[in-house]
Order: sequence, then C-alpha cells, then structure tokens
Amino acid sequence: MYSIGPLTVAPGERAQGLIPVGTSSYGVELGIPLIVVNGAQDGPVLCVDAGVHGDEYDGQEAIRRVLAGIDPATLRGTVVGIPCLNTPAFEAAARASGIDHLNLNRIFPGDAEGSYSQRLAATFVEKVVPAVDAVVDLHTGGAYGEIAPLVILQGGYEDLATDLALAAGHELVWKGGKWGGTVRHPVLEAGKPAITIECGGATYRETNVEHHMHSIRNILRSLGMIDGEAELRDTYTTVSGTFARSAAGGFFVAHAEPGETCKEGDLIATITDHYGNTLEEVTAPQEGIVLWVRRIRTVRPGDEVVIFGEVLGEIQR
Repeated sequence: MYSIGPLTVAPGERAQGLIPVGTSSYGVELGIPLIVVNGAQDGPVLCVDAGVHGDEYDGQEAIRRVLAGIDPATLRGTVVGIPCLNTPAFEAAARASGIDHLNLNRIFPGDAEGSYSQRLAATFVEKVVPAVDAVVDLHTGGAYGEIAPLVILQGGYEDLATDLALAAGHELVWKGGKWGGTVRHPVLEAGKPAITIECGGATYRETNVEHHMHSIRNILRSLGMIDGEAELRDTYTTVSGTFARSAAGGFFVAHAEPGETCKEGDLIATITDHYGNTLEEVTAPQEGIVLWVRRIRTVRPGDEVVIFGEVLGEIQR
C-alpha cells in the first residue's frame, strides 16, 4: 500500500484526490490535486509536478498523458503526478496566485500560518516531500517568454541530482539558479534528488508537451520503473544564466531565438517607441547561448527581457 495525503493506493491500482490546503471564499476546497499510479512491483517513488506558475501549461498536460498511459501492473514503484500545483494561479492564467499574488516558486518552504500560497508551499513540504524519493518539476517560459529546452541542476547538489538531470535528455544543463525558494530546494535539503525541466512558453504547443513527456518517460526508464533503456547523450553543455533587464520602456522586438548561440556584442533585441525610434539595444554581454527571450511586446523599465547562458563546460557521460 502507498499513502500520500488522504490517498491510500493498493499495489497495481491508481487513484486521484486532493491534499487540502484551504477553502475559497465561495466554499470550494482548494489544495494539491494528485494522480497516483502505484505499481504492482516494488521500486522508487517519483513525483512529477507542473503548474507551479499558472500560465505554464505544457507540463500540466504532459503529466496527465504520461500517467494515463502507465500500466500499474508492470510499473515498478510509484508515480505521483501533480498536474497543477498552483490552481489559483491557473485560474488567474497568471504566473502568480490570484489569491495573494505571490510567486509560489520563490517562497518554499512556505509558512503553515501564512497566506494561501505560503500554506500551499508548507503543505507540499509536509505532505509530499516525505512521501516521495525524487521530484521532477516541469516549467515553461510562461506567458511572458520562451525558454530553450534545458534542465536546471541546483548548484551544490550535483552529487545528489546529476543523474536525474541528465536523464531529462536536454543538452543544456543550467548549473545554479541562484534564487531560492523553489520547489527543488526543500526536496534537495531533505537529501532527495530534484530537478527543474524548462521547455517552451509564450503559448501552449503540442511539441513542448511531447518534449516534457519524453523527459518523464526517459527518467522513469533511468530509474528502472518502466521497461526500456534510457536515452542518454554522450556530452551535455553546462551554462549559467544572466538576466538582462530593460532600461527603457516601449515595444520589444527580439532578434535572437531561445537556444541560439551568440558572440559578445551581438544584437539580441531592440526597444522602440510608438514612432519606431530605437530607445535601447540589448546586446549579448559575452559569448554564449540565448536561454530565454521575452515574448510580451510591452516592456517597462526594469523588466526581464533576455536570459543569457554563459557556457561553463561539459558533462561527459
């Protein structure tokens, strides 16, 4: 038997349900929606989540499709799917919660006595983290931007999470993520591997759903949970990310695409006024790779417009 939150699932069975967090002003129970597939054979417990940001859709659909296609009779271990961790943000079609306007992916481990998002993070740490062996966190570039396919491997936890990161199957491995409070942090601090997979954004695309599905299945194979050999690359490129912010407000036009290589000084984007006058040129600060590009054309002073990836080296398998 496998238990998480209010669910107890027998071997060879599947179930769905909600870990409660709070109640909306109109009386609807809010919480963490779970899909659990408990294999008939022993094995690890993998949690795959998406919808931490409500405007990132591709991972949500990928989780539903992958878990729907898993046969619990042949599964070794247990898969816990959280297709939409942050339902208030999804309902608002926004990065942040429509209840307290917090960015869930910056406030972990949360606060059990705080606002809804703080309680949501704390509930994940209390109920989900102890019940799983590893976490894969699916993201896109959101409504505001588009990101190249990559995996984020938290700096300082390479020994714990590198194998999981390489099984995601993307050539680019973003080492670091200097900001704290992400889903990864409490899992890693509990001594369990956790990674974030990024792919796509700006809108929902079937291609990106398929990328996420391939990553999940490849990770399941690498953990020995489903049949088949995991597809691993011979080499992976490690990068660090630098955020460029606009100095001027105006109309944003990108001149480079996510995943495109660049040289120092290359023109990446321009910001113009309504008359077509160039107010600012965004150039590459060093040779590297464009990781993320803004897709919303409205830009204000201080907005994120590009993420540059400085190449750090390679990981050879």
